[in-house]
Amino acid sequence: MSGSGAAPGPGSGSSPAACRFAHYFVLCGIDADSGLEPDELAGENFDQSPLRRTFKSKVLAHYPQNIEWNPFDQDAVNMLCMPKGLSFRTQTDNKDPQFHSFIITREDGSRTYGFVLTFYEEVTSKQICTAMQTLYQMHNAEHYSSVYASSSCSMDSLASSLDEGDTTSLLKLQRYNSYDISRDTLYVSKSICLITPLPFMQACKKFLIQLYKAVTSQQPPPLPLESYIHNILYEVPLPPPGRSLKFYGVYEPVICQRPGPSELPLSDYPLREAFELLGLENLVQVFTCVLLEMQILLYSQDYQRLMTVAEGITTLLFPFQWQHVYVPILPASLLHFLDAPVPYLMGLQSKEGTDRSKLELPQEANLCFVDIDNHFIELPEEFPQFPNKVDFIQELSEVLVQFGIPPEGSLHCSESTSKLKNMVLKDLVNDKKNGNVSTNNISMYELLKGNETIARLQALAKRTGVAVEKMDLSASLGEKDKDLKLQCEEAELRDYQLNVQLREVFANRFTQMFADYEAFVIQTAQDMESWLTNREQMQNFDKASFLSDQPEPYLPFLSRFIETQMFATFIDNKIMSQWEEKDPLLRVFDSRIDKIRLYNVRAPTLRTSIYQKCSTLKEAAQSIEQRLMKMDHTAIHPHLLDMKIGQGKYEQGFFPKLQSDVLATGPTNNNRWVSRSATAQRRKERLRQHSDHVGLDNDLREKYMQEARSLGKNLRQPKLSDLSPAVIAQTNCKFVEGLLKECRMKTKRMLVEKMGHEAVELGHGEANITGLEENTLIASLCDLLERIWSHGLQVKQGKSALWSHLIQFQDREEKQEHLAESPVALGPERRKSESGVMLPTLRVSLIQDMRKLYKRYAFLRCEEEREQFLYHLLSLNAVDYFCFTSVFTTIMIPYRSVIIPIKKLSNAIITSNPWICVSGELGDTGVMQIPKNLLEMTFECQNLGKLTTVQIGHDNSGLLAKWLVDCVMVRNEITGHTYRFPCGRWLGKGIDDGSLERILIGELMTSASDDDLVKQCRTPPQQKSPTTARRLSITSLTGKNNKPNAGQIQEGIGEAVNNIVKHFHKPEKERGSLTVLLCGENGLVAALEQVFHHGFKSARIFHKNVFIWDFIEKVVAYFETTDQILDNEDDVLIQKSSCKTFCHYVNAINTAPRNIGKDGKFQILVCLGTRDRLLPQWIPLLAECPAITRMYEESALLRDRMTVNSLIRILQTIQDFTIVLEGSLIKGVDV
Repeated sequence: MSGSGAAPGPGSGSSPAACRFAHYFVLCGIDADSGLEPDELAGENFDQSPLRRTFKSKVLAHYPQNIEWNPFDQDAVNMLCMPKGLSFRTQTDNKDPQFHSFIITREDGSRTYGFVLTFYEEVTSKQICTAMQTLYQMHNAEHYSSVYASSSCSMDSLASSLDEGDTTSLLKLQRYNSYDISRDTLYVSKSICLITPLPFMQACKKFLIQLYKAVTSQQPPPLPLESYIHNILYEVPLPPPGRSLKFYGVYEPVICQRPGPSELPLSDYPLREAFELLGLENLVQVFTCVLLEMQILLYSQDYQRLMTVAEGITTLLFPFQWQHVYVPILPASLLHFLDAPVPYLMGLQSKEGTDRSKLELPQEANLCFVDIDNHFIELPEEFPQFPNKVDFIQELSEVLVQFGIPPEGSLHCSESTSKLKNMVLKDLVNDKKNGNVSTNNISMYELLKGNETIARLQALAKRTGVAVEKMDLSASLGEKDKDLKLQCEEAELRDYQLNVQLREVFANRFTQMFADYEAFVIQTAQDMESWLTNREQMQNFDKASFLSDQPEPYLPFLSRFIETQMFATFIDNKIMSQWEEKDPLLRVFDSRIDKIRLYNVRAPTLRTSIYQKCSTLKEAAQSIEQRLMKMDHTAIHPHLLDMKIGQGKYEQGFFPKLQSDVLATGPTNNNRWVSRSATAQRRKERLRQHSDHVGLDNDLREKYMQEARSLGKNLRQPKLSDLSPAVIAQTNCKFVEGLLKECRMKTKRMLVEKMGHEAVELGHGEANITGLEENTLIASLCDLLERIWSHGLQVKQGKSALWSHLIQFQDREEKQEHLAESPVALGPERRKSESGVMLPTLRVSLIQDMRKLYKRYAFLRCEEEREQFLYHLLSLNAVDYFCFTSVFTTIMIPYRSVIIPIKKLSNAIITSNPWICVSGELGDTGVMQIPKNLLEMTFECQNLGKLTTVQIGHDNSGLLAKWLVDCVMVRNEITGHTYRFPCGRWLGKGIDDGSLERILIGELMTSASDDDLVKQCRTPPQQKSPTTARRLSITSLTGKNNKPNAGQIQEGIGEAVNNIVKHFHKPEKERGSLTVLLCGENGLVAALEQVFHHGFKSARIFHKNVFIWDFIEKVVAYFETTDQILDNEDDVLIQKSSCKTFCHYVNAINTAPRNIGKDGKFQILVCLGTRDRLLPQWIPLLAECPAITRMYEESALLRDRMTVNSLIRILQTIQDFTIVLEGSLIKGVDV
C-alpha cells in the first residue's frame, strides 16, 4: 500500500480497483478445528476465571484473497480486529455488540483503515463447550483449595472460615464463576470487518450494523448477504473529491461525502466525542505535546475511544503530519514497544480494576499520559504553552457552546451516549420496519421504491384505476420512523459541521503563525538529485531569521516546534514541490496563505501576537451541508449473484458461511466509473513513466526520500505481522542504531551551529544560532539522553531514568570514598587501590549493576554503540554553551580566580591589601579582599551569568606596593567556563598612570582545563615594561607594535563604530557584550585613544609621563577661565552648554571616590559621552582649544579639520541607539 490517509493510493497498471470504497471484507472468530488455544502473547492470567481469559482468534475468511497494491496482512488484521483475542459469555452476561476501528500504518507511512463490529454468537461445537466446562472445574478446584488452605492456617481463621459470610461468598463464587454445559448457553465473540483506503468511519459503521441486524433478525434479509458484501467490495466506488455518494446497505441507503481539493482532508471521526472525553483544556495540552513530538500514551478500556482521540488529535495537526510510531490500538502482544526510545502515539487498553499506579513505564520524563476514561492527563515536566493559548481556547469554546457541548468536557454524557447507541441498536433489531415485519411485500416495496421498473408499474396501475396506497406503512409508524431518521440525519450533519469548524479554527492558527514561512525556506539545490543526495548536510530553513521575525511570546513554542520531524518533512515537501506535484496538504495550506495575503495585505516584518479569529467557519459548514443534502453520485443497487442454491442458508443469530467463489472476484466491466477511472489511471501512468524517464530512477528516488525523511528516527512503525523473537531482537537493534545515529546528528549540528557563532565573533560569516535556539538544542539532547538511559530498563527507578542513575552513581561514589577513608581500608587494601588493581573490580561491579538494571538489548549494554555514543558526547567539549548560565539565574555557583603577575618585572610579594570585584551580565560579587600573598582564591555567589569585567586594586600600603599584573583568570566551577581578563599594567602610585585600581574586560577562553590554568600560573617569558606602549592593537595592525598611521587609525575608528551599529541591528537574543565593543581590545575607547595619541608631541616631558587625560584637564582649565571669548558668536549658547557639560563630566570623574588612573578616567569619559550622545559635541571643542597647538604637532589628526568633521559624522551614527553601560564601568561617578 503506497497511498496515505489523505488520498487513495495509486493503483498498479490500469486497474480500477484502487478507486473502490472497500478493499477487503474480513470475518474473525473461533476456529472450531483448533479448539481453545490460550493467547500467551496477550499476557495470560490463569488466576482469572476461564470466561475472562483470552484465547486465540483466527481470520476465518477474507474477500478478496489479495490485492496487489495493498497485500492482506493476516496477522495484523486478526490482532487488531480482536486485540484481546476471543472472549466468551453466557446467557447472564451482557452481549451487546461493540464497534471499533483500527489503523495499519506501513513502514513507508501509508495507511489502511479497518472498521470492526464484534458481536456474540452461540457456540455450537460440543468440543469447545466441554473444554470450557473442564477449565472451569479445574479453576474452581484450585481456587477453592487455595481459599481453604489460607483460611485453615490457625484456629481463629478456621473459626472465621465457618462464618456465614464466607459460606455465602463461596456459594456466590460457585454460582457466578462457573459454567455448566447442561444449564448455561455459551457464546463466543465474532468480528465482521471492512478494510478501506480512506477513513469513512460513519458509513462503514452503518453498513456493518445493518449486516449484523440482518443476521439477528427474525426474517431473512431481502437478498443473501453475499450480494451486499459483493456490492460494497466491487461495485461501490470512492466518492470523487468534493462530491457525495449514496450506496445501499441491507435495509437503508448509506451516505458519505469527501472534501474537495481545496478543503481540509477527510476526517470522519467525531471530534465532539474527543472534546467530551478529554475536555477542551486537556485536549489542547495533549495537542501541544503531539506537536512537540513527545511520547503520548492513550489509556482507555474502550478501543473506539482510543481511536477517536488519536485520530481526532492527528487530524488537527494540518498542515503537518505525525511522522513517528503511530499505533492507536496497541495489542497486548506488542507491549514491549512501550520501551521504544522514540516519539510515539500509542493507545493501550486498560483492564478493569487496574489504576495508573500499576502501569510501570520505563520512561516518564518526556511522557504525556492520557487517561481517557477518567478525564485525566499527566503532562511532561516542562514544555512550552501553545501560542495565544487563552484566546485560542476561548474561540474553540464559542464553537463548542454553539453546538451544545460544554468546553470542560462531559465524560458521563459520552458514557450515556454509548449506552443510548446500544439501545438504538436493540431497537433496530426488534423494530417493525423493513425486513423484520411479517409482510415481505411491504419490505420489498420499501426497498425497491426508487426502482425504475416499480415506478413504471405504479404509473400503469394508476392509469387502470388500481389503488396501491395499502402497500404503504401505517401513517403513525411511518411518521415516527421519519422523525427518528431526520433526527439521526440532523445529528450526523451537526457532527460533520462541528468537525469542520473545529478543524478550521486549528488550521487558521497555523496559517496565521506560518503565513510567511516561504520567505525562510532555503532552496540551494539546482535539481532534485543533488538535493536528495546532499539532504543530510543541507540547511533547508533559516530558523534564526524566522524566530527573529516572530513575536516574543511565540518563541518558546516555535523554537522547539521547528526542530521537530513533522516540520522538517513539511519543509522537505515544500522544496520537493519545485520538481514534482505538490503534497495535497501543502497545496491546501499554501492556497490558504495566498488567500490571507489577498484579503489581508501586511508587511512580513510587522509580526504581532494579536489574536485573529477564523473567518471561514460558515462557508466550511455550508459546503458540507450542500454535499449531504444533495447526492452527487449513487452506486448501483445490490443484486442477486450467480450463487449455488442451498449454501449459506439463513439461520437467525448465526453469521452464514459465505460462498467464496462469488466474492473472490468482481465484475469485469459493468459500471461507468470503472472505465472512467481506468482512463484516468492510464493518463497518470503515462505521466509517471515520462517523469521517471526524465528524472531519477523511481526506486532510487524513493530510497533517497526515505533516507532523507528518516533523519534522526529509525523506525516509523512496529511490524505487526511477525512477532518472532528474531524480529523483536532485530527491532530493538534498529532502535539502538537509531539512537546512535540521532546522537551523531544532534552533536554534529550542535558543533556546526556553535562554531558558526564563534566564527562570527572572530569576524567571519554571519550568525545562524540564537541563545534561544541553543537552549532548544540542549533540551533536545537531554531528551535523547533520557531515552537512551530508559531504553531496556528492567525496573522503573523514578520519573527520570537518567536522574535516578546519576543519584545512584553519586551514592556509590560516596560509599567508595567512605571506604577509602575508613581505618579498615588501611594496609593491604590501601596498597591495592594505589597500585590500580581495584579499578577493574570497580568496572566489573558497574557492569554487573548494568546487567541488573537493564535488559540484554538495552542501548547501554551494547558496548560498541556505547563507546561511539561517548565519543560523540565528548566532541561537545570543543565549544562552549551558556544555557545553564542563562536559565538558572538564582542558584549559587562556586568560582575560582587566579591573579597572574609579571614576576620578572615586579615584586613577587606585595605589602598592600589587594581586592577584586567580578561582574557579569546578572550582577557582581562586590569588593572581596584577597588574602595577602595568595594569588588564587575560591568564592561562592549567586550566578553572575556571562562574566564581563573584573575590577582589581589595592590600598597602596607598605613599602612594596607596586604590582604589575599580567592578567586575571576566573573560572565557573560548574560549567567549566574560564574567562581571561588581560591587564599588562602597573597598579601603584608614582608608576604608569598612577592607578590603584583597574577595570579589566573579559574574554572567554576556548578551552581551559585545570592543567592549562596551572600552566598560566607559572612565570611567563620575560617581557618589557608596558608603561611606554599602551594599547597599540587595532584589528588592521595584525598585532604589530609599530605606531599606526593615519589611515589605519581612521579605519580602526570606523570598524569600532560599525561593530556597535551591527550589535544593535541584531536580534536581542543574538547580541554579544556591548562592554567588549566599547572597552575591549578593538573597542571604541581603544580606537579613540589612537586618534588622541596621533601627533602627541612627547610622551615624556622632564622624565614624567604625559597622558591624554593631561590634555583633557588642560582643556577644562581653559574653558573654566576663558568662557567669555565666544560672546560675539551666533552659536554661543550651544558652545557654552557643551563646554559646561564637558567640564562637569571631567570634574565628576576626577572627584569620584575611586583610585582610577588617567587612562581609566579617559575610558569612563568616552563611555559616558557615548551613552549620553555627547561625543560629537565634545570633539570639535577639543580640536578648537588653543591647548591643542602646544600638545599636538601640526600633522596630528585632531588638528586636521576634514578628519575631525569625518570623525564627528562617524560618531553621530551611534546616537540613534540606547546604550546601557555596565555598572562596574561608571561606579562612583555622579553626573
